[in-house]
Amino acid sequence: MKKITKAVFPVAGLGTRFLPATKAIPKEMLPVIDKPLIEYAVEEAVLAGIEEIIFITSHTKRSIQDHFDKNLELEEKLLKSDKIDALQKINRKIFQNTSFSYVRQKTQKGLGHAILQAKHLIQDESFAILLADDLIINDPSATQQLINVALKTNTSVIGLNKVPKEYISRYGVISSADIPKQEKLFLLDGIIEKPQSNPPSNLAVFGRYVLSHHIFDYLEKVDPGVAGEIQLTDAIKLMLEDHDIHGYLYDGIKFDCGSKEGYVKAIAHLGSDLLS
Repeated sequence: MKKITKAVFPVAGLGTRFLPATKAIPKEMLPVIDKPLIEYAVEEAVLAGIEEIIFITSHTKRSIQDHFDKNLELEEKLLKSDKIDALQKINRKIFQNTSFSYVRQKTQKGLGHAILQAKHLIQDESFAILLADDLIINDPSATQQLINVALKTNTSVIGLNKVPKEYISRYGVISSADIPKQEKLFLLDGIIEKPQSNPPSNLAVFGRYVLSHHIFDYLEKVDPGVAGEIQLTDAIKLMLEDHDIHGYLYDGIKFDCGSKEGYVKAIAHLGSDLLS
């Protein structure tokens, strides 16, 4: 497998759970202490060796592009005021060799449809997908862990999280003959989106993936589901018929910042040192 250097970030969602705050501000730009949520995920990707960030965005998300672009007026003012620490925060060295691309998703037809918009930017290679709503804290990061597994197994890898039975119907859930072994790495034999009864396991898919370019073939084949949406989980299910895919139970603390509860918990966790 080639070195994994590209990551896709689907960020075109409306963020309705955080209205009215997200009426004018993308939910990905909501601050977690002093950094917007999206920056934590981009930082995770870059530190894992990603060189090209591909945002699948919409016309309402211009502030994300502005955030990762240079602001020469602000930089000049900070430099003249000798505020070097502040200057380094807005012009971070770790992003200096990272390229940023932006693809507009004109209509929002599900996560799978969003990923499909990046097809023309992905060649014969595997790539990472990060959903910024999931803030995961660990060293090595969840993305780094998945990349390590993908390179070792030469397969696509899906990040997994153990979920209590009462919440499992909210997620994509995997099945695997490896589950009784109680290990971290599972060769998938099935996957189902939001099972309403008899889930095949308590191992749910969360917002980190490393997928081969073959996923685009299946995204183009999959039938739209509820509300005409193309689900990434359905494409992965089709892909399993022809390709090995692993699931990996990551190490780390996850906060679902797409919910108010998870967002507040993330702030409390990362801000605890400030209050001690």
